[in-house]
Amino acid sequence: MIKQALLLSYAFIAGLSLLVQAGERPNILWLTSEDNNVNWIGCYGNPHVNSPNIDQLATEGFRYTHAYANAPVCAPSRSTWITGVHALSMGTHPMRSRYNIPHDLIKYYPDHLKTSGYYVGNDKKTDFNIGGRKDSDCWDNSAEVEWDKLKNNQPFFQVINSTQSHESNAFGDFQKTKHSPKDIILRKYHPDLPTMRMNYAKYHDAIQGMDQAIGDALKQLEALGLADNTIVIYNSDHGGVLPRSKRFLFSSGIHCPLIIRIPEKYKDLWPAEKPGMTVDRIVSFIDMPATWLRITDTKIPAIMQGQAFLGTEPQPERAFHYAYRTRMDERNENARAICDKQFLYIRNYMPYTPWMQPLNYLWKMKATQAWVEHVESGKASEIEARFFKPKGWTEELYDMEQDPDSIHNLIDNPEYAEVIKRMQSNLRSWQEKVFDTGMLPESEMVKLAAQNNTTIYQVARDRSLYNLPQLMDAADLALEENESNLLALRGLLKSSDIGLRYWGIVGCFLLNDTQSALKCLEDDSHEVRAMAGWLLLRSGDKKVGLQCLEHLLKENSYATLSVLNIIDWAGDDAKPLLPTVQSLKVKNYERKMQLQLLTKYEHKTVAL
Repeated sequence: MIKQALLLSYAFIAGLSLLVQAGERPNILWLTSEDNNVNWIGCYGNPHVNSPNIDQLATEGFRYTHAYANAPVCAPSRSTWITGVHALSMGTHPMRSRYNIPHDLIKYYPDHLKTSGYYVGNDKKTDFNIGGRKDSDCWDNSAEVEWDKLKNNQPFFQVINSTQSHESNAFGDFQKTKHSPKDIILRKYHPDLPTMRMNYAKYHDAIQGMDQAIGDALKQLEALGLADNTIVIYNSDHGGVLPRSKRFLFSSGIHCPLIIRIPEKYKDLWPAEKPGMTVDRIVSFIDMPATWLRITDTKIPAIMQGQAFLGTEPQPERAFHYAYRTRMDERNENARAICDKQFLYIRNYMPYTPWMQPLNYLWKMKATQAWVEHVESGKASEIEARFFKPKGWTEELYDMEQDPDSIHNLIDNPEYAEVIKRMQSNLRSWQEKVFDTGMLPESEMVKLAAQNNTTIYQVARDRSLYNLPQLMDAADLALEENESNLLALRGLLKSSDIGLRYWGIVGCFLLNDTQSALKCLEDDSHEVRAMAGWLLLRSGDKKVGLQCLEHLLKENSYATLSVLNIIDWAGDDAKPLLPTVQSLKVKNYERKMQLQLLTKYEHKTVAL
């Protein structure tokens, strides 16, 4: 029996070897750029940008018109890519969190490619946002691409990431741009200011640099004679980059360019009749790892959550794309999105926060600074000023065909009742299917995993620890803002389940129920206590509210980041807490919030 198994194993390896020698399996060159949505690429309709190499690739390949990122920022997006499992499903969705996953269950797609005989390289962006494993150890080469080595190690799968279009390249001086600030397509939510236009022009320059890097990689491929047996893929890692795009679930944050060039010898993989054509199939970034495995004849593990969109037998087209946003750096947020080819529906789990919260990194951009100044001066239109105020909307619906800038919310229009119902139902089903780990505050989920000596991924799959259907029902109840739900919300506050108590206090907050807040001041959950303190602060019982929040800060609460966010949202009512904020010994994102608050109120700043 053992001998037979060995013979079969040898036969499989020999078969792979012959396949490679015959050149039947394609090489893959995956070219990624950072932070640019479709609006920054010439072949997607921008006449003012110089992207000749990408545009030429589109004429030689297939341009996808409905490709979307699952997260509108790099770390959770790349976490989803490397595993083929949604970051939201693993607990790796908060920005730069590095929580562990069960690595014995969830392998990385390069692991699977290597077992299938592929040489795998990555130059050099990782940012997988996953703890317990080095980002580099799944690659044969995780440094600068070695072209000669690739030629001698076929078939290969090589990633090259271009950083020229990263958000940081929109920072700094823009007095001498190559592109004219007159030649831009101004988004309808951006004020028409000289600084805004110049920042557009500066990012046009960055896109030109990124396109050149893409062109350089394609020339190297051609020079080595590898173009005829290499599939080339180009896409960005999410949307962006000017304010209200990257980090946001609007089309500007998730709609990405995707172009795939497939040589003639692999024409059985073509997604359309001939090169140069567009493909209107919905492609979700979660689909990419499964697709790369499918077109390399590598077995797709059952744990992957995507659908292969290429191959001799591609899987059926998905009806919807799903996306998510939670904490972005130092700012708390929680929202989900679902879209088809026309409509985008967003579910806001924190409707009491603004869309545009001051964020250390984003506020470095001159366009952001100019927009803020324009709003604060009172010169902004309703649409321009809207995004700096609390949302107020639990739900949003946009027609992406008629309203690509997502500024006309159709949620209250009865004509779209069936669309809304369809979106709500499918989003809910998907959240349950993938075990949405974001229905508890991040700090509580981390605490729960630690208490049970396991990972967030596994907590979410244990109904006794994390009853997702109940949590979602409680969230729906809280977000209705219906006085008739008050008795039920007060009932949630008596639950032994932290998550149900959390959604209970959120509902009471939205209904301004101070009576319930007073009963939550000694709750075991610091997140529940923080919301109760804010409710009391806002409703007039300022002394008790301030005492609650101050006590959490002084005891070095695990919810300190949430408390600091609340102090910002509470505005002047929370100013008495600034001396306590000043005295905190904090690091990382708590430190950034500390500095942001002290700067906001022109308080004495802490030493850097």
